[in-house]
Amino acid sequence: MHKKLLTAFLMSTALLTAACGDDESPPEENVDIEGCEHLREGPSTTVLATTSGTPPSVANNHRRYDITLVDGASGKSGSVSFAASEATDYVLYTSADVPVAISDSSGAAVAIEESARSSPSCTEIKGRHVVPLKVGTYRFTFGPTTAASVNLVIEESSHEGHEH
Repeated sequence: MHKKLLTAFLMSTALLTAACGDDESPPEENVDIEGCEHLREGPSTTVLATTSGTPPSVANNHRRYDITLVDGASGKSGSVSFAASEATDYVLYTSADVPVAISDSSGAAVAIEESARSSPSCTEIKGRHVVPLKVGTYRFTFGPTTAASVNLVIEESSHEGHEH
């Protein structure tokens, strides 16, 4: 009797494990789903970007930052600052297809590893930029563009163990 129960238990566990394994999304897609959720639903914080001085801060804290851009010589633009607390790849999601440039605290340009204008996870993503950052403070500059504002969500690409 115990052998039959043990066999049945092991078989059902094997079936459940196999079925669950098929439903897993790749980590990159999970991060896009997270980015979509925050672009759609927030919570949100309003930020006024700057073209000079110390830019306002944004974070990878499961928030949408509604960034108002300012008038410049070539159109609307502006910067925000981001303090990377961990050396990893970060994904910047934007609600508008606007140019993004990243620089470190000394002003040196930081290369964006991968950029796309969309994601199969949702239509809200109009910009998806993967950038490897070390621990430190960075400046994200948006524009020039005709858009008056851009929404920004920042996620770590290895988004494991996440809690809202």
